[in-house]
Amino acid sequence: MYTFIFGVVLLVVGYFTYGKFVEKVFGVKEERQTPAFANQDGVDYVPMNTKKNSLIQLLNIAGVGPIFGPIMGALYGPVAFIWIVFGAIFAGAVHDYLTGMISIRNKGAHLPELAGKFLGKFMKHIVNAFAILLLLLVGTVFVSAPAGLLYNLMNGWMGMGYIIAAIFIYYILATLLPIDKIIGRVYPIFGLLLIISALGVGGGLLLTGAAIPEITLANLHPDNLPIFPLLFLTISCGALSGFHATQTPIISRTTQNEKQGRKIFYGMMIAEGIVAMIWAAAGMSLFNGPIGLNELLAAGGPAMIVSEASILILGAIGGTLAILGVIILPITSGDTAFRSARMIIADYFKLPQLKIMSRVWIALPLFAISFALTKIDFIILWRYFSWANQSTAVIALFVAAMYLFIAKKNYWIALIPGVFMLMATTTYILNAQIGFRLPMDAALIGATVISIILVLVFFNAAGKARAQQIPLDSYAPDWDETTKPVIP
Repeated sequence: MYTFIFGVVLLVVGYFTYGKFVEKVFGVKEERQTPAFANQDGVDYVPMNTKKNSLIQLLNIAGVGPIFGPIMGALYGPVAFIWIVFGAIFAGAVHDYLTGMISIRNKGAHLPELAGKFLGKFMKHIVNAFAILLLLLVGTVFVSAPAGLLYNLMNGWMGMGYIIAAIFIYYILATLLPIDKIIGRVYPIFGLLLIISALGVGGGLLLTGAAIPEITLANLHPDNLPIFPLLFLTISCGALSGFHATQTPIISRTTQNEKQGRKIFYGMMIAEGIVAMIWAAAGMSLFNGPIGLNELLAAGGPAMIVSEASILILGAIGGTLAILGVIILPITSGDTAFRSARMIIADYFKLPQLKIMSRVWIALPLFAISFALTKIDFIILWRYFSWANQSTAVIALFVAAMYLFIAKKNYWIALIPGVFMLMATTTYILNAQIGFRLPMDAALIGATVISIILVLVFFNAAGKARAQQIPLDSYAPDWDETTKPVIP
């Protein structure tokens, strides 16, 4: 278990070391009024404390991704641990922190608005469409996945259609009502189930002496699928996820002080990485290696692995609680996926959201499309979600790099992981069956050429943006560098 334990320790150390370094690079302004106060509206802009914001952020970003993804990634062997640990510290948590903090500096703006400001108006339209597509896929995946788990848990006594309908009803309420009415109240309960689930499975692995394999760079996948780029798209949430860039602005609109950002954004990504480590370890150790795991995945998908692993480690009662904790994760990401989509569309068309009917007219078409998507096979949805998800992460990291470049700060902390994932996502879409179906060698060459061109375009645009002194922040109405108002 040395690799597993050392990996978890590294994640915690990363929060206190590299997390503090990233915070220093960005440069927080504790005295600056945040959008939660400057734009307070009682619906989306609502000041909430650090504990509540951190818990909501964790539940927002930790859907089935840090569970289903690592379980499927476990097929590659312990190399999955390396991506989870180093991806979370140097890519995912940096991505989440910078996205959240730049959003705070720009009145709680979502990714399309930030992309339009820092990468050009054309990118605003591209990213807006991309973000809505991603959120619809996320919302749909996070209806199908928990519905399947609940159906199995109840042994089919309630029809799948009724379960899906119940989840959709909750999503509609969570999307339309003020954030502190449902999400702010039920998430502490959901958070308790999440903690019980993660600690139960992780503690069970340790106490039972599960045969968690030690580190090796060998590719153990039974079908010999390539580690690059597939592992880096299979395990997204838990290491690096563009979906998080759509979620952090929700909490950037409720954060009371910039100093809280490292705990809320960087810290909760590290916590998600620990969840991913636990489920990757469970997948590697409980089913007689990658071949047995692959057979179970083929028979019932990752939902079956979750059920089998939970009951195997914790017994019937403990396993049921663990499964409930896993069910909570996608539900608490699906609700904010639709909420985020509603907010992005409202921002794009500059539609006020104070009246509930203004929210209804945006939300209902989203739910109608999502319901239709539930009829598509989950595995197919997951493939499109993975590519769209990591491509969104690339855009968010390039936005962050541009912000830091203009500010004359260390932009490499965002640009290096951004370029790496640009290579991975481009290689994937050029090679994949859902993409251009090129041979892997040709896909790698094409991805390298495209990546070099886009990096050169980035530096050219960044130089112009710095010369033009594009404003980094949209200041709060009463913010003044000389008076420095005190936060309430």
